[in-house]
Amino acid sequence: MKLTILTVAAALVGGAATAAEVSPKDIKFTEDGAVEMSLSGQAGDAANGAMVVGSKKHGNCIACHQVSALADVPFHGEVGPSLDGAGDRWTEAELRGLLANPKVVFEGTVMPAFYKVDGFNRPGDAYTGEAAKGPLDPLLSAQEIEDVVAFLATLKE
Repeated sequence: MKLTILTVAAALVGGAATAAEVSPKDIKFTEDGAVEMSLSGQAGDAANGAMVVGSKKHGNCIACHQVSALADVPFHGEVGPSLDGAGDRWTEAELRGLLANPKVVFEGTVMPAFYKVDGFNRPGDAYTGEAAKGPLDPLLSAQEIEDVVAFLATLKE
């Protein structure tokens, strides 16, 4: 009997710790554009999030935003708002929603949807005939979104 109880308890604890990843098509936005649930089922890593924000090969957020915490990364942009104090201005759920698809909140924004795979205009065929066919991968993975959320949440005034 003890073994059965321990096995069931271990299964419950293990199952709670490893929630399934949410696919880009299954995201649930609140009325105000927030995404309450983690996309990866895991906590974000703020250090990796800082790398994603500052890396041209990943999120490249600094191409449009200024982030004082990443002063060692050159060429911060001025198109979007400064991300200094982002952790005070937005909740983690709001940050997650803005990263996944900012057009849910700000319809005319030029900020890309980092976790979207459909609904894109593909004008390349009219110009080169080389537009991507079929489904596209999101710009960032679910875990990278969670990492960026964790980093932005640390940016306090």
